[in-house]
Amino acid sequence: MKFIQKLANERFARPAAQLMKFACYFAICFYVLCTVLSFMGRQSFFLHTKTGTYERAIYAEEKHAAHSRSMTVFTGDDVHVWTNDNDQIDLTIQIGLSLMYAVHIVPMIFAYWFLSRVFSNINNGHIFTEKNSSYLLYYGILQFSVAVFVPFIKLLICWLTNLISNGRMSISTGQAMFNMLIPSIAFIVAAYIIHYGVHLQDEVDHTL
Repeated sequence: MKFIQKLANERFARPAAQLMKFACYFAICFYVLCTVLSFMGRQSFFLHTKTGTYERAIYAEEKHAAHSRSMTVFTGDDVHVWTNDNDQIDLTIQIGLSLMYAVHIVPMIFAYWFLSRVFSNINNGHIFTEKNSSYLLYYGILQFSVAVFVPFIKLLICWLTNLISNGRMSISTGQAMFNMLIPSIAFIVAAYIIHYGVHLQDEVDHTL
């Protein structure tokens, strides 16, 4: 118990909050880079051609034989792509892949931005505030949306892409839904706790 109390001391909490703020910034930069790589055609998927099937293929390559690939991104979904009549990956397929990646990553960028604001406020000594409550709520809602709604948006993008493309693709998504759902709800509850604490403090201040 004494060890936990020492860790919860302001002496350690503020530097930790500062470190986590920069970790959030790093995550944002990383996600932006990954989004750019996806639109550059460096998103990996299972490719089915007339000559065979290739694992971890990308749009930005001419030969899909197995070899070392650097600077590629992967959504975590099971994505399969079939070539068109010319045995090429259709451009509309690449656009669809990038859009599916973007709808997953862009909310995460905003979520980590809101979380970085919380750590910044904690580092400055502002803990039980309405801003922190709002930021945590936004973070939780965005994570909840990524877990629950984004998989359906990806399926919709896949369906629309197949309607206008000469090729075809399929996606199996939502595998990480429950892994993201529980933490997102926890952050929403934490936002309520802070909001309730601020409200009680206001009542006490007005009473005094």
